[in-house]
Amino acid sequence: MFSRSRHSIASLNKWIRRVGVQSTLRYLLIRVGKKLGIRGPAGWRVRPRQVQHVLTARLRGSSDMGVFHQIFVFEEYSRLRDLGNVSLVLDLGANVGFSSAYFLSCFPGSRVLAVEPDEQNLALCKANLRAYGNRVLLLHGAAWAERTRLCLSKGSFADGREWAVQVSKASDGSVGDVHAWDVGSLIEMAGGTDVDLLKVDIERAELAVFGDTAKEWLPRIRNICIELHGRDCKEAFFNALADFDYELEYSGELTICRNVRAKTRAC
Repeated sequence: MFSRSRHSIASLNKWIRRVGVQSTLRYLLIRVGKKLGIRGPAGWRVRPRQVQHVLTARLRGSSDMGVFHQIFVFEEYSRLRDLGNVSLVLDLGANVGFSSAYFLSCFPGSRVLAVEPDEQNLALCKANLRAYGNRVLLLHGAAWAERTRLCLSKGSFADGREWAVQVSKASDGSVGDVHAWDVGSLIEMAGGTDVDLLKVDIERAELAVFGDTAKEWLPRIRNICIELHGRDCKEAFFNALADFDYELEYSGELTICRNVRAKTRAC
């Protein structure tokens, strides 16, 4: 019991430090009301201290608050804050824009190309990133091994909520639901410069992205932050990086490869 109490106090302190007293109390009231059977609001507007502008999160069973906890309360991306000279970020699997807002605020001279396949997530992502203006290019689609069209799969992976939307190749002859691009094409769409940070959270599509075609664009990537979904995804990712040196770190569910560079060949 005391261990649970200490954990709750530590979590509350994190909330207060990173979200503020008023916003923390407001969210606690929503949570208490839910336990008492009181129907709360459909959404919650809040500005965590790590970002420049207010964000909106969906409530009532949405996965948005799970993403919010990871990014703003537990600060899984905090290990990236000391990256220098960040001009371009690719956010693959942008969800509702929390990660993009974090990077845009952390690296004020940066631009973000954000990719999200789910229409409902995309709509909220667009609203959450609107205040950052032309620093953001938001695409409705997915990252893949090639330029193609893919089918969306909702409700069948992990807990089935909004953060677990998957894409796959059409198997019934359909034209697919969304556009998909290889990372090389996305780099060209972003202006053709090298990528200072590649963030990847694409619900097992990393098996395609880090397949054979990855060798064509990996030399243009400086740092990678990825959530790997299973042993086979981990194997595919590290196999793709076999010809590169990097500094490996972990933060929560994230695998971070810093200072990615081609291995020096012996003469």
